[in-house]
Amino acid sequence: MAEETAKAQETVENLTQEVKDVKLENGAAPGAAGAANGTSPKSNDNALPFKDAFKAFSKFGDPKSDGKLITLSQSDKWMKQAKVIDGKKITTTDTGIYFKKLKSLKVGVDDYQKFLDELAKNKKVELDEIKRKLTTCGQPGVSSHVTKSQAAAAAVDRLTDTSKYTGSHKQRFDETGKGKGIAGRKDVVDASGYVSGYQHKDSYDKSH
Repeated sequence: MAEETAKAQETVENLTQEVKDVKLENGAAPGAAGAANGTSPKSNDNALPFKDAFKAFSKFGDPKSDGKLITLSQSDKWMKQAKVIDGKKITTTDTGIYFKKLKSLKVGVDDYQKFLDELAKNKKVELDEIKRKLTTCGQPGVSSHVTKSQAAAAAVDRLTDTSKYTGSHKQRFDETGKGKGIAGRKDVVDASGYVSGYQHKDSYDKSH
């Protein structure tokens, strides 16, 4: 009985090992894919290397740039796209203050990282979090086409509502909101023979 139990256990162990071998061959074992290409199996949210992202944004809007130096303007565009500059925790005033401490209009990647470090410390934000946002925001300009906000749409609708117009502007539109053209902008002489301001023009019964 003991011999049969030992054989059964040995068979199970052999089958388990075979399954592991198959998984290794297919690269399905945990970390196998990462080991094969030298990368971590953990997702990195499609992040670019920091230096590559720096180079891309240092060329943004400047076709003559070689990608080695970045300006404050380019940095602010990068940070806005990455939502590092949110108008609350970090503003363009903040970035301007700490960027100008570098005493140069354009800075290289090493000085730029010093700028980020000082910005993070003074604004009490994690430096790693800033870098993560900067390296995962995509290529320059991908978020430049922003849809009109509801507040802006409401403001435009309010300003173009002719029913709320007063004074001379009110006279430029009829009751449907359609513009009257030149008649709404100038006093056009009525040569019909009727007294000015007469409201019943052409209403006389012609059968008389």
